Amino acid sequence: MAKTVSSYELTLGACPQHQTLTRWLYDELRLAILEKRLAPGTRLPASRDFGRLYGLARGTVVSVFERLQAEGYVSCRVGSGTRVNRVAAVSPTRARHLTPPAYIPGVVSGYARPKPWIGLPRIEGVRPFSMQQPAIAEFPAKLWGSLAARRARQFTSWLQTEDDGRGYRPLREAITHYLASSRGVRSSPKQIVIVSGVQQALDLLSRVLLKRDDPVWMEDPGYFGASIAFESVGAKIIPVPVDSEGLSVSAGLRMCPQAKGVYVTPAHQFPLGMTMSLERRMEVLNWASRAGAFVIEDDYDSEYRFEGQPVPAMQTLDRNSNVVFIGSFSKMLFPSLRMGYVVLPPQLADYFLAFRSRTDFRSLSFDQAVLCDFIVEGHLGRHLRRMRNLYASRLDALIAGGERYLKGLLKISGVRAGLYTVGFLENGMNSRRAETAAAARGVEVFALDRYTLRRQDPKGLLLGFAAFDEAAIRKGLIQLAAALDQNVSAAV
Repeated sequence: MAKTVSSYELTLGACPQHQTLTRWLYDELRLAILEKRLAPGTRLPASRDFGRLYGLARGTVVSVFERLQAEGYVSCRVGSGTRVNRVAAVSPTRARHLTPPAYIPGVVSGYARPKPWIGLPRIEGVRPFSMQQPAIAEFPAKLWGSLAARRARQFTSWLQTEDDGRGYRPLREAITHYLASSRGVRSSPKQIVIVSGVQQALDLLSRVLLKRDDPVWMEDPGYFGASIAFESVGAKIIPVPVDSEGLSVSAGLRMCPQAKGVYVTPAHQFPLGMTMSLERRMEVLNWASRAGAFVIEDDYDSEYRFEGQPVPAMQTLDRNSNVVFIGSFSKMLFPSLRMGYVVLPPQLADYFLAFRSRTDFRSLSFDQAVLCDFIVEGHLGRHLRRMRNLYASRLDALIAGGERYLKGLLKISGVRAGLYTVGFLENGMNSRRAETAAAARGVEVFALDRYTLRRQDPKGLLLGFAAFDEAAIRKGLIQLAAALDQNVSAAV
């Protein structure tokens, strides 16, 4: 049993009238043990200290401790003190059914609508072909730990840095240089704001740029995190179809030419994977310039392109400050890092910061300083080069295995980029039925129709490959083939 010392004052309820202090203290301590507020192994203060802390006679405390020991709630040993035992949980004596306040249904109604993850088949552990994480085992954890230890010893090097709400300035400078070289992004550190990830960036941008009923273009199918952010402010989502060149601007103009903005993933369209053509990028920018609209460019996983030349960001073509560029280090390094960035047009930066300050007064963090060192000392570049080679080989294994095991069942896309790929069903099944059948075989895939807004079911699945070696990929493909073949007769 883990042993800890109770170094915090335990909150005790008021003593009811006409109840003895001994009975009151017994009931309070017993309840705290049953509710696990006093965890098993916790050492209680000495009876004399306990009495002084709560204004009780030492004899009262001793009497209560002895009764709790007799009933098995605590153990008292000379030299070890009084420790809480592990006891079976029971319903607390104070438990009562509470009626939700009347305001809750009205407040949460907008969030209670079905979301893409609702109804996902539950699979324990990380199974092929989960998209939730990169190859964490390949991350240089010891190196990261040494950088963190060095920063911890020199905490004033970042703790006392001036904080203007944008984040650790040396990190913003490092990101500026990194984006300029790898993505062609034109920016200065003053235009960059550090956030916890893409979702926080979308949430803040939605509240800054949109009002209730404002129309905003979104790729269909597209990233549900963006639709959640837009819906949360009451914006009207205009689902614009995508084709082989990306978002169809002509379709958007027919549907809503005066939209306030657009969210796009031009480097690697989510979820279908194509790269937006140069002609289509210029159409988006020209429309935004004419309409006075914003463009949110989500540059997720663009670092992982396995053939051809790197595709510059759309932001590099922007001459009218319409593009807001967002990205994240979470999938690039490890998900729990929770670090992203927003590259804002100069005219928008101060408005964005003023809005953010309503909820987040200080944006510096220890992780920002460690990440800065990781980038500046060249570790990020080396890590990305290594992971590109690894991920390319894993994608090759997935594509080759798909041709061998999934022929006639699922056609895997030939797009060579990212940390996941898409496969289109050839056996007559719809996306959701195929997802469920795969889950029954211990294979985690996402149905494409979870990402559609108005479009008909594309009848496909998303398969992550980054976290799995070739043996795991082969085993997963065999199981997926069995799932899809077994259920083909029941397809609808």
